[in-house]
Amino acid sequence: MPDARRWSPAPAIRFSAGLHAGAGVAALLAPATWPWMLGLLALNHAVLSAAGMLPRSALLGPNLRRLPPAQAARGEVALTFDDGPDPAMTPWVLARLAEAGARASFFLIGHRAARHPALVRAILDGGHTVENHTQDHPLHFAALGMAGQRRQVLLAQRSLEQAGAAPRWFRPPVGLRSPLLDPVLAGLGLHHASWTRRGADGALADPARILHRLRGTAAGDVLLLHDGTWRPAPDGTAPLRAVLPALLCQLRAAGLRAVPLPPPERLAGARPKA
Repeated sequence: MPDARRWSPAPAIRFSAGLHAGAGVAALLAPATWPWMLGLLALNHAVLSAAGMLPRSALLGPNLRRLPPAQAARGEVALTFDDGPDPAMTPWVLARLAEAGARASFFLIGHRAARHPALVRAILDGGHTVENHTQDHPLHFAALGMAGQRRQVLLAQRSLEQAGAAPRWFRPPVGLRSPLLDPVLAGLGLHHASWTRRGADGALADPARILHRLRGTAAGDVLLLHDGTWRPAPDGTAPLRAVLPALLCQLRAAGLRAVPLPPPERLAGARPKA
């Protein structure tokens, strides 16, 4: 388990805490203002909720969505896969990556990793990294309280460590987060990562549409695909089987190299780039 790190609330969280305190004082000193104070707090909560529904937002805390400048200068892009490991897809993905000389980060679901520890070891043996994607992938993860979120992250961390991995990054299901997540991650020594571009291959079945969403990939981008969940393509197969080889060819033609996410401590300021 990574060492816990000190939690420093994001400016928006500090502002929200101050606003709540100020509204409470105002309502006590001038009771007639309580409807205005209540409305102000409701607006504040609406803004924070909206930020949690924007996966690339850093309003609720640090959020790695691009590689640091040094990696971008080397023509690197981070290739990430969610929702595995899957015995029908993960070995195929590993084989395609090995053929292309590419490496990636796999955000694994804890209970799937516990069922398939050999796949976790295969990922690591291929030079890839394994990261935390919750224990059970609850779609309502962002609506859980702090205890519920911590349980999902901690159980996944233990499952992945028992399989031989040492995750440093966390990505919530469908990228949704709440103001409670950042202190949970700090207490567990993890860091939040999202993406620059996602293929939406967990929802789209057409490989052409998925590749279109990844068009224009540039150095420093973090790409998101799925090896664990998908909608079948028209031929009944996972669309990733058509998407990944084409994407790897496009990256190579553009002079880009696929790499895993870097260790958090390598980032400037020892905090993920926001």
